[in-house]
Amino acid sequence: MGDAKEGEEEWPRCVGCGRRVKTLYMQYSPGNIRLMKCDTCKAVADPYIECEFMIILIDLILHKTRAYRHLLFNKLRIYSSLDKVLGDALLGNIVFMTMLFLEVQFILKLSFDIRRYREVLLAVIISSYFKLFLMAMMVWEFPSSVIFFVEISVLSSNTVALRVVTEFSKAHCFGVCFGAHAARYLTERWLLGAP
Repeated sequence: MGDAKEGEEEWPRCVGCGRRVKTLYMQYSPGNIRLMKCDTCKAVADPYIECEFMIILIDLILHKTRAYRHLLFNKLRIYSSLDKVLGDALLGNIVFMTMLFLEVQFILKLSFDIRRYREVLLAVIISSYFKLFLMAMMVWEFPSSVIFFVEISVLSSNTVALRVVTEFSKAHCFGVCFGAHAARYLTERWLLGAP
């Protein structure tokens, strides 16, 4: 937009009409906010601010454009740290897959054949189904030890799936999967600045 005011491109958007608004809410005191209205459509600019995440998730599943506008233009702008978390998780998964493929290549000495690597990738993705249990943590509160259990279950499933696809010994497949999981874990710890 050629006539956009300085810095206006960083403003959040009304989830109803998609126009930019200066602010989504005014905070008077902790826990006391007033949602602002859009100057264009006169509706509350972003009512999702007060919604639980599961409501937003349901609306995303239902493909409601308002929910997508909230998530893409407002949530990620307001909580810019979420951008970093998503980027860190993506980098952790890239490190995981890179290490897995390198270890498959050098430890298992699997010949470089794109079809074989596609099989390995599909096997790892399918065998990571235990990660779906992490979604339950968004609905119900679980102790953080559940994350450890899920990660161990994923490691175990990845090992079995890799063994099925490559037909190598369980010990070799475990070593490959453990190395890839360890690399991802250490990368995420480093990115989060954890000791």
